[in-house]
Amino acid sequence: MVLFIALAIALFTFLASATIILFVVGPTLLLQPRRRNAEFYQKLGLPTVPSEMDLTCEEIIITTTDNIKLDGWLIKAAAPVKGTIIYLHGVADCKIDGIRFAKLMHDNHFNIFLYDSRRHGKSGGNYCTYGFYEKHDVSRVIDYLAARKDIELGKIGLFGTSMGAAVAIQAAAIDKRITAVVSENSFATLRTIFDDYQKRMIKLPFHYLRNLVIVHAELRAKFKAREVSPLEAVQTIHIPILIVYGTDDHLIKHQYSLMLFEKANQPKEIFPIHGASHNNMWDIAGKEYGQKLLEYFGKHLT
Repeated sequence: MVLFIALAIALFTFLASATIILFVVGPTLLLQPRRRNAEFYQKLGLPTVPSEMDLTCEEIIITTTDNIKLDGWLIKAAAPVKGTIIYLHGVADCKIDGIRFAKLMHDNHFNIFLYDSRRHGKSGGNYCTYGFYEKHDVSRVIDYLAARKDIELGKIGLFGTSMGAAVAIQAAAIDKRITAVVSENSFATLRTIFDDYQKRMIKLPFHYLRNLVIVHAELRAKFKAREVSPLEAVQTIHIPILIVYGTDDHLIKHQYSLMLFEKANQPKEIFPIHGASHNNMWDIAGKEYGQKLLEYFGKHLT
């Protein structure tokens, strides 16, 4: 009996401590991810500005409806222009990650716009909400591009990776100017992906901890986590969507991409990259992946 009581007290103490730590730290980890910058890519020997890939760009600042400054690059294509693609990066990342993609698309006559999502890179904002506000930021970007009379836009497509993929799907559900979407390694809902991260980081599956953190985060950032759901959004769009995933993704389960594909309306395609994890899609698939994207956007934007 004494041993049982001691174990019960220890368990209660552990859970209480975990609850307090998560209540304080959890919302910050969720809403304010680290900011990856140029130094990160320099250490990898990768380009940090478009000019290092022989790309000429305009540095653009776009103001969101809630007065946040988004830092972007506009890379205009030479004629004949096939269309315009907006690149959406993943959580904690920045627009630098899209330079290789921009090079491929620009050299094949697509305009490219890359920008740092709110609370990422050089953009402003206090909180990341995984699509709740970010989907409206995409519309602001399109507003800006459409107002530029010196650009032949053509049709507009979105390429999003990880969080950016989730944002792309949610944006397409509210903005009919978007013609095609590529979703790479998206999550299905914010709540399920946070459950996954919680289990991986602190090894606790208890949903009450998840709920504590999310409720606290919702109050701080003034958003509704339940509405951050690419799985629901994908059911409302009727434009072409290409679902891409790595079969060995260790950060976001590839089953979420399969769920999205199942719920998506036609026309839809799926493109598994066998052996790829979350961040090495291009390294594994190489030219095959690039060719797939060129064919897809060429078909649906031109």
